[in-house]
Amino acid sequence: MAFVIGPGAAAQDVKPAENTIAVSSKLVTSAQPSREFLQTLEAQGFQVLVYLAPPTVPDAIADEPLIAARQGLVYVNIPISWTAPTRQDFESVSRVLDAYADRKVYVHCQANYRASSMVFLYRVIRLKEDPAKAWEALHKAWHPNATWRAFIRGTLDAYGVRFELL
Repeated sequence: MAFVIGPGAAAQDVKPAENTIAVSSKLVTSAQPSREFLQTLEAQGFQVLVYLAPPTVPDAIADEPLIAARQGLVYVNIPISWTAPTRQDFESVSRVLDAYADRKVYVHCQANYRASSMVFLYRVIRLKEDPAKAWEALHKAWHPNATWRAFIRGTLDAYGVRFELL
């Protein structure tokens, strides 16, 4: 799949990030995009870029905040630990997604594991979407490991959401 750059950008095909999931017309999650793809976000209509991994991970793009700023995008980094995600991380992600609910948002991490998990929780807890539908989208990216399953289960339980993680 290739994204064709829209009006205002050079006409070219740019390879999207791995594990890209269009949750809706206003919300997309993915693995780490290339520098070239990040430079196309404004042309694709995105207004907000959210990065959910520490900026010090080996394949992070060091100037990602600058790439976003040059396009006029809001840039948010929430450095979620791979081995110890917290309910506070979920709350931080939720506050950002709530604040920019009327804008087109691109959320990514290294493999779309953090991003798809946090967006699953956001959809189910904040947006009250069907957990089975949201879980299906998460499974397009990955099948959570024991750490993330426990985190997801604990967060759902804390918010009174009953759903069997398949």
